[in-house]
Amino acid sequence: DQKRYILQKINNNLFTEVDKLMNNIYLVTEHMRKKCPDKQVLTLVQTIDDKPYLNYNGEFYRVYDFIENSVCLQIPRNTDEFYESAVLFGEFACLLGDFDATLLHEILPNFHNTVVRYQNFEKALEKNLSNRAHLAQDEINFALQRKSIASKIVSLIESGQMPLKVTHNDTKLNNALLEEGSLKGLAVIDLDTVMPGSICYDFGDSIRFGCNSSYEDEEDLSKVYFKLDMFEAYVKGYLSKMDNITPVEKAHLVDGAILMTFECGIRFLSDYLDGDTYFKTTKPHHNLYRCRTQFKLVSEMEKYRELLEDIVNKY
Repeated sequence: DQKRYILQKINNNLFTEVDKLMNNIYLVTEHMRKKCPDKQVLTLVQTIDDKPYLNYNGEFYRVYDFIENSVCLQIPRNTDEFYESAVLFGEFACLLGDFDATLLHEILPNFHNTVVRYQNFEKALEKNLSNRAHLAQDEINFALQRKSIASKIVSLIESGQMPLKVTHNDTKLNNALLEEGSLKGLAVIDLDTVMPGSICYDFGDSIRFGCNSSYEDEEDLSKVYFKLDMFEAYVKGYLSKMDNITPVEKAHLVDGAILMTFECGIRFLSDYLDGDTYFKTTKPHHNLYRCRTQFKLVSEMEKYRELLEDIVNKY
């Protein structure tokens, strides 16, 4: 009958608790479907014994309905494409705004806990296993000067001032399916990392990725700058759907963008100091180049902060 599906093998080396992973996805997708039946949502196909995944000889598989007439873009070529991804992620956050995020399992503990990420950087700096700290002194100083910002959103969540909500945690453009031809938003995909957190994290991760003028590992920093037009397009699309955003969340969207970029930078720097044990590298000092692009973007966002806040308030 021409019905198509997508079969995926689950990486149980990374996601060791497959049952909790798939329960998260089931709960989130069912909630969105009930809230908005007409909205395209990832649809899990249950096994014949009514489970959301199959354990076949110790290997794990799942099946979704295939979303037809869709395209997946790796980078936004213009503001319209970035705007459409913002609309999708804004809808995602809005539909799940009333979901009890404490029902979700923390599949990757402390994934966006910037306090823990900063502590890991301090440990990597102290050990300096690669003996390369002297090659990254400017980047190390940059990170040390910004220790105080690491706890900004974490402390708001812990104190109850910032609401704990469902977060996607990988809000890159390629996780927003667009309609073939029109390039209008269709559906948010890749829900493996849905966990409790702050929507400022998801907003910030999109900005970190989509407002970079160059490649993540660009060696020539003169090519790296923060694209204000992309920022405005994303804010406009995201907030057009976020009618349940709270004042404290709105007030810290720019902080989220700075923090997620800073977090990514210190993760690259930590790995460089550890001897490139986590991120795959293809050239000498690869992680240091990655770190530098993130810190350049942080510097630009700090410079434009007042303007970025004005854009948020505009929409």
